[in-house]
Amino acid sequence: MKTIEVVAAVIVDGAGRTLATQRGYGNMKDGWEFPGGKIEPGESPEQALRREIAEELAVTVEVGDKLCTVDWDYPDFHLTMHCYHCRVVDGKLALLEHEASRWLSPSELWTVDWLPADRQVVEHLTT
Repeated sequence: MKTIEVVAAVIVDGAGRTLATQRGYGNMKDGWEFPGGKIEPGESPEQALRREIAEELAVTVEVGDKLCTVDWDYPDFHLTMHCYHCRVVDGKLALLEHEASRWLSPSELWTVDWLPADRQVVEHLTT
């Protein structure tokens, strides 16, 4: 089974809300996820995360501490997802690849239909 290694940003705003984004493409279209993407050859996870967030959301993030790494088997591939706490330091959020986004308070984190691997991240945030 093919392994895909990605990074994901757990972006929290000044009010303590976490950003959730809804996929706009692919076979997991419409599922909710933490934004991010694949690590390119030669990139550190932090560099990949800053690049991916700039490409997807048109903002600059400061990458903080690593929250967790999730390993998840989807039907067609194995996902290894490194998740980091982030905060927006420059720019205005624009959805360049996603259908929708929501800022969720801690009590609202389970109100969207997270993709399976991302549910594991929400578990880390809520326990």
